[in-house]
Amino acid sequence: MNFMEIMEGVGKAVDAAGVAAIVIGAVIATLMAGAALLRRGTEDGVYHRYRQRLGRSILLGLELLVAADIIRTVAVTPTFESVGVLALIVLIRTFLSWSLELEISGRWPWQKEPSGTASVTKGSDDGQ
Repeated sequence: MNFMEIMEGVGKAVDAAGVAAIVIGAVIATLMAGAALLRRGTEDGVYHRYRQRLGRSILLGLELLVAADIIRTVAVTPTFESVGVLALIVLIRTFLSWSLELEISGRWPWQKEPSGTASVTKGSDDGQ
């Protein structure tokens, strides 16, 4: 096995991890939302927490998919064309990540978290 084959395999493994993060995160978020609805019988806050959990899994998956693209492009096929395609893919996925972050937290990634909200954000992940 040469270096290029190894890097291609690593890229495919990271790709698979990205897809798995999205799928498993979506399943877990759905199960948690369903359990919360069954426990309470109301939608009080369940929808918001469901969207947060789903968005976080998508963000994690996108980060892994970008990493896989970088690994394959830089290590396997470092041509100007492949770097240009990578730049476009990273640009699109970065835009998606920022949009999801804005949707989840209500602020841009570079903005500081408002004081006094850290406990609220962390408290929403405890399965309530």
